[in-house]
Amino acid sequence: MTDALKTKTAPEGEKALKPLSRAEALARVKADPLWDVVVVGGGATGAGIAVDAASRGLSTLLLDAQDFSAGTSSRSTKLIHGGVRYMKNPRDWGLVTEALHERKVLINNAPHLVHPETFVLPCFKKWEREIYTVGLALYDMMAGKASLGRTKSLKADAAALRLPGVRTEGLMGGVEFFDGQFDDARLNIALIRTANQHGAACINYMPVTAIERTGGWIQSLTATDKETGEACRIRTRMIFNCTGVWTDSIRRMVDPDAPSIVRCSRGSHILLDRSFLPGDSGMLIPKTRDGRVLFCIPWHGMTIVGTTDVEQREPDWNPQATEDEISFLLETAAGYLAKPVSRADVKASFAGLRPLLRAPEGGSTAKASREHAVISEFGNMITVAGGKWTSYRLMAQDALLEATLRHLVPARLCVTKTLPIVNDETFDAEAIEEAAAAGPMADAEVVAYALYARDNEAALTAEDVLYRRLRLGQMNAERTEKLMPIVAAAMAGEPYELEAVPEPEPEAEPEPEPQPQPAPLPAAPAAAPAAAPAPQTAPASEAPEAPAAAAEAPKEAGEKAPAAPLAQAAEEPDPARMAEAVEAAVEKAAAELPQLDEKPDEKPLEKAEPPAEKVSGGKAEKSAKA
Repeated sequence: MTDALKTKTAPEGEKALKPLSRAEALARVKADPLWDVVVVGGGATGAGIAVDAASRGLSTLLLDAQDFSAGTSSRSTKLIHGGVRYMKNPRDWGLVTEALHERKVLINNAPHLVHPETFVLPCFKKWEREIYTVGLALYDMMAGKASLGRTKSLKADAAALRLPGVRTEGLMGGVEFFDGQFDDARLNIALIRTANQHGAACINYMPVTAIERTGGWIQSLTATDKETGEACRIRTRMIFNCTGVWTDSIRRMVDPDAPSIVRCSRGSHILLDRSFLPGDSGMLIPKTRDGRVLFCIPWHGMTIVGTTDVEQREPDWNPQATEDEISFLLETAAGYLAKPVSRADVKASFAGLRPLLRAPEGGSTAKASREHAVISEFGNMITVAGGKWTSYRLMAQDALLEATLRHLVPARLCVTKTLPIVNDETFDAEAIEEAAAAGPMADAEVVAYALYARDNEAALTAEDVLYRRLRLGQMNAERTEKLMPIVAAAMAGEPYELEAVPEPEPEAEPEPEPQPQPAPLPAAPAAAPAAAPAPQTAPASEAPEAPAAAAEAPKEAGEKAPAAPLAQAAEEPDPARMAEAVEAAVEKAAAELPQLDEKPDEKPLEKAEPPAEKVSGGKAEKSAKA
């Protein structure tokens, strides 16, 4: 297990984080005859209302038909932002200002899941840099003290430096600005656990199947446990409908003739390798062919490209990006990326359905309002529709305010503006999913986390783990498919076999760097044959340096001394006498070289630079320079 995947130690002194136990919550439902609040829907809006209600002292029950955030809330563009595209319409500036302030609140309350992100808008026309700088500077001004950083106008070289991976051909400059980024599903489960920490009971896979209304007032509702098929009748003082694109389905359980108030818009995304945008900044493409903006964002070691805006007639628990949408995203991104991109580069794709308020006049979903609505109806039902992730806390606050006007009196005022969202540090989920996306080396950590999520985060299926507790399902479709049966078996307590981890190829040993070699020494005179007369030592005037070099080499390098000139070699030479003769010859040669400033012992041969030599007539001579 790598250091990045080791479990973290929870901070000392903090209240122990309670496990999210589905069994315990079900037991409470059977035991409690009446709840102050029942929240239907466990996405961003429902989780936010559960946190607000429970932290005010209201007995709170949250029910979700699928897993928490299985719908739209886990399929966003991963941005906590004011909405730069709404800046072109002054009527939406109030919505932008509201979202910018909520962005800062969320960064303060959940810094482990939400963080500021730098974005660069590349400009390929001369006028774009000035126009967009003014617009984004106004965006900053709307944030006021909640601003995350100052907008900057960038020249072409600075824009390319801040946004590696951008196409530089024709680049005229750029505009740098700041917004927020987050992990949507992880934030959703953190909100559920925050509500649980404050006393709420939260149950997934328990859809509401009927609502009983008597005398203009909702008395109870029926929910069915998908695991056991058991139905429970639940009484409540106030019911909150927070079911997103299924809002009208819940309303029609009370009144089959209730008019539709929401419409569905599909937003699709693709995941590319991080090499397409290797820096830390995201890229905003200011205008697509359908008049929208497009984001390319670094996220969990990948690059998210999105989003589209296509009307979808009916709600769907598992919407898919169409090939037309994928082609549109690739085509748009290709115009701004330096590296060529094709369909084969798409690692995964996902789509979510936006629950937009239905306007009486109709029109395209791209132009539909992103505002939220809080509607009090059927006596004691409050329906919350529209809105977006960034404003979930404010939507919950507005909904609880409406509930107090309907005679639901909480014990305390709203505290969510400064209420920390819990941080479970048992595992580093992001490190696990990034390693798992790269290959099978982290599969054991995925299984370990799956067992933890089953016992502490109410994960019932492998999909719950791989798509929403971890984000691998949105990062790498191939790896997710391989891990799905392994995780399912582990969670069920059945035997499983991990994929073999390939042995790392041995790294080739680097070739040793060539070491500098000392210059070659002049050839030493060879020992004379026994019968031959001994050669005479050359006069100092003819070869003043050669004998010194020859004498120095054996002493410094530890080599065997060559034979020195002797009068006549005996047939059986005495070694002691030969050594004395060699030593005498060395001393004599040194005495005949008065021009040398240093003794041979004081300057190692390896560091000396012997004078260049040339051979003439078989004798070594000093060079002209020497």
